[in-house]
Amino acid sequence: MHDSLKIHREQQEEARRAAGMDWSDNGLMFTTPTGSPLEPANLTRSFSRLLNRAGLRRIRFHDLRHSTATLLLEQGVDLVVIKALLGHAHIGVTAGVYAHVRLRLQRQAIDTLGNAVRSTDGDHDDPPAAAVVR
Repeated sequence: MHDSLKIHREQQEEARRAAGMDWSDNGLMFTTPTGSPLEPANLTRSFSRLLNRAGLRRIRFHDLRHSTATLLLEQGVDLVVIKALLGHAHIGVTAGVYAHVRLRLQRQAIDTLGNAVRSTDGDHDDPPAAAVVR
């Protein structure tokens, strides 16, 4: 578990002890001080305050999900893995929502390939520096 999540879990354990019998144990990682699920409206307000304090533009909390999936795709994470992380039932949903990212990455890959095979010194007899065969 990441260090910040470990710290959060330790703080949650302190809250659990402080709440005593009022603690609602539901296995959630992010809860109210008594262990209950967070209310969406409260989460939205808190998130907006954090964005304001950080000097960032306002976005929806849900936009973080899309940003995460886009960053994972751009880093080469397989679409099946992203599907599982997002909890999509079918790969078609994931592929459809992030098709624009995949198309951009495909264009970049083609450009990269074009640059790799393009001769820069005018010597057309030399083979490419690297080739991938599948």
